Amino acid sequence: MSDQGYPVTVAVRRPDGRVEQVRVGTAFRNGDGFTLKLGEMSIGSAPDAAAAAPRRSYGGGGGGGGGGGGGGEVTVFPNYGRSKGGPIHGASMQDLEYYANGARRSLNDPSKSRWHDRERALLASIEAEIARQRGGGDAGGGEEPPPHGDDDFSGGNDDDGSIPF
Repeated sequence: MSDQGYPVTVAVRRPDGRVEQVRVGTAFRNGDGFTLKLGEMSIGSAPDAAAAAPRRSYGGGGGGGGGGGGGGEVTVFPNYGRSKGGPIHGASMQDLEYYANGARRSLNDPSKSRWHDRERALLASIEAEIARQRGGGDAGGGEEPPPHGDDDFSGGNDDDGSIPF
């Protein structure tokens, strides 16, 4: 039983929002712990444009005024809170509700009217993700559950027998 290996994976978010588990190595029992044998790894020769682009898609930033992509969909959370700059697609319901409430507060504050267009776009994206996760979304991913988040793991359960490490 000591030579039985356990696959070790990382969650990789694809440009279309899907999350794929990619195997990076194997864990082998070693006394009370484990030894991790990593597979061959490499860094891509070109930066992943899809990973860099969503970071800029909340709005703000600093570059020009209006123009080109001003009416586009917001794909990441704003630069505050626990999930700042993180993707909206696949976020925990707790994070979605937190940022939706923040957007609603901004929209209800006339002194923040300068940012209302951006907040409306953010709120629309968040509400669409909430609907998708509840099964009413139009994203076409109805058969695919959202990826696991920190809230999916209770940690208070003493039944860790099924966890290999």
